[in-house]
Amino acid sequence: MLRPPYTQYNRLYTYHLDLKDLPAIDDPDLIGTWIEDETAILFFHRPKERLVEILCEASGAKLIYEADLDYTDWEAGREIEPFTVGGLTVAPVWEKTPADIRLDPSVIFGSGFHPSTRLCLEGLFKYTASPELAINTALDLGCGTGLLAIAAAKQGVAKITACDNNLLACQVARANCLTNKTAARVTVVETDLRRQCPDTRVDLVMANLYKGLMLELFENPDFWQAKLYLLSGFISGMEEDLLAALPQSGITLLERRRNDRWCSWTLLRQ
Repeated sequence: MLRPPYTQYNRLYTYHLDLKDLPAIDDPDLIGTWIEDETAILFFHRPKERLVEILCEASGAKLIYEADLDYTDWEAGREIEPFTVGGLTVAPVWEKTPADIRLDPSVIFGSGFHPSTRLCLEGLFKYTASPELAINTALDLGCGTGLLAIAAAKQGVAKITACDNNLLACQVARANCLTNKTAARVTVVETDLRRQCPDTRVDLVMANLYKGLMLELFENPDFWQAKLYLLSGFISGMEEDLLAALPQSGITLLERRRNDRWCSWTLLRQ
């Protein structure tokens, strides 16, 4: 996350260690620690070779990879810049232009500036405006920076649970909720969807996830307890497999959207 004196991301210095249980790191240039399986990725604004050496000596970890890259390279060449969907403008925290939601995109997947997220936002604005659906509770699976949960709160949804299996993502999402004054409505929970499906007895489930995880969720009957589903994170070539995995009855495809090669579905449980 961004901490003073930093107001924007430029260069990223990353160090991949083969151990996840590391001592606390107190360094002003630290962006965050990304834990995945049994490894840890440390992100800094500046080179930290000596600090990492000391950390490895103290913990027994080994450095397996390091990189120095531009922030746009980390974002796969995608510029992090303001955009507007449904009359709501989203901007990174360093932009001075007026915005309804300001995000620290940090260094996590699910920065909020991806076409699949915009597709979900379009559906969110449309269906939260429907008095017939009366969406008061929502679940954001794979919340990333928390954008969808924050937008749902801005749209008047009273109670939202945002889930991610990445501790850094949860920390960033909580910070973004505080920045956007939605923390009273949004609860951020660290959970692994591959091991446990959260309670889906809500009005709306938003899931912007990769295909493999989506297929696993489709196979779980506990996933199909919500009223409405906004799903994205897949391209058109993946839709056939996903359609085949939908329940044979009780689920209706209300709408399909597309942005570039990315797709989103709106599903209604009957």
